[in-house]
Amino acid sequence: MRYIHTMVRVKNLDVSIDFYCNKLGFIELGRYDSEKGRFTNVFLCAPKDKNSAKENRSPELELTYNWDPEEYTNGRNFGHLAYRVDDIYETCQSLMDKGITINRPPRDGYMAFIKSPDGISIELLQEGEKQPEQEPWSSMPNSGSW
Repeated sequence: MRYIHTMVRVKNLDVSIDFYCNKLGFIELGRYDSEKGRFTNVFLCAPKDKNSAKENRSPELELTYNWDPEEYTNGRNFGHLAYRVDDIYETCQSLMDKGITINRPPRDGYMAFIKSPDGISIELLQEGEKQPEQEPWSSMPNSGSW
């Protein structure tokens, strides 16, 4: 058995592509439009997973956009997506500069949470050892939920 992908339904494909690709830096590997099924699937990967994803089709994030309007509910039973980052502080600052709310700041130098435009929680974890605690992160309060 091998992990392939996680699928999340999105309400606005353009907004989601902007979030995942332009702000988080994911790479679009391909997309599939189904006229009959009235949906579009877009397959993304994190930059460091590019070679593996192209070769094995994993690990990927599949965005599913249903062409007919539909309201999705977000349950805590989904949990979250998680990605390792080279520098938790630099990543969070870059996301804030791009207008992304840091729901759980990296006060501990190791972990932060943000949300996608569709309310999917995304955990960002420092690669390797945690960084020393530093301001403004160590005293920054939580914002909303994650």
